[in-house]
Amino acid sequence: MRRPMIAGNWKLHKTIGEALELVNALKSDLGGIEDRDIVLAPVFTALAPVGEALKGSNIDLCAQNCYPEAGGAFTGEVSPALLQDVGCRYIIVGHSERRLIFGEDDAFIGKKVKAVLTANLHPVLCIGETLEEREANRTFLVLETQLKGCLQGIDPSVLPRLILAYEPVWAIGTGKTATGDQAEEAHRFIRQFLAEQYGQDQAQAVRILYGGSVKPDNVDGLMAMPNIDGALVGGASLKAGDFSRIVRFEKV
Repeated sequence: MRRPMIAGNWKLHKTIGEALELVNALKSDLGGIEDRDIVLAPVFTALAPVGEALKGSNIDLCAQNCYPEAGGAFTGEVSPALLQDVGCRYIIVGHSERRLIFGEDDAFIGKKVKAVLTANLHPVLCIGETLEEREANRTFLVLETQLKGCLQGIDPSVLPRLILAYEPVWAIGTGKTATGDQAEEAHRFIRQFLAEQYGQDQAQAVRILYGGSVKPDNVDGLMAMPNIDGALVGGASLKAGDFSRIVRFEKV
């Protein structure tokens, strides 16, 4: 049985003060929950204070990005080890915004996956197709290409530490959400791909999250699907009430 995970990606939002206010509200709202993983990904400037505020709680800290080197002349970048030092257990890599805005390709994202795993942290690897690719019936081809490129050379023994996030680009921040059936179809394909490449046991151990306009009014239906193990939440993670309701999903 895979343990559910709900992660909030705050993107470029929240000052340190605002972040701590939200964290304190979530700690109060969600303190008694023990059967699922709760994860928050604030901006870099808020990671250290949020990490301190989360100590001893049931909420884990996540970074939104990293650079795949342990150190060196890489001005402005942050390594997995430095993120671990402020309390991160998880690091998001390959988000569509990193791909589309900053030009990151699968090979570079794959280096990040390996660097995060080497640091004994959990990479949250994002994959997903654009609207143009979906309308051209290329969804499965895109997912397979991204998975092959980002996981090339990965030791199958570390796969249980990998978390995948299926984020159809056409549903991120648009208000559009894949239906439960659409999301499940993609998640099932991803798990089948992992089984073919690494074996059934490893495929069954990997958690696959759905991301793309997850809200309190659609999370229950999404989480009822057999291959959806959680959610990577964007805008709805910025409001304590909305995010708490998503964390408290009930399978319908």
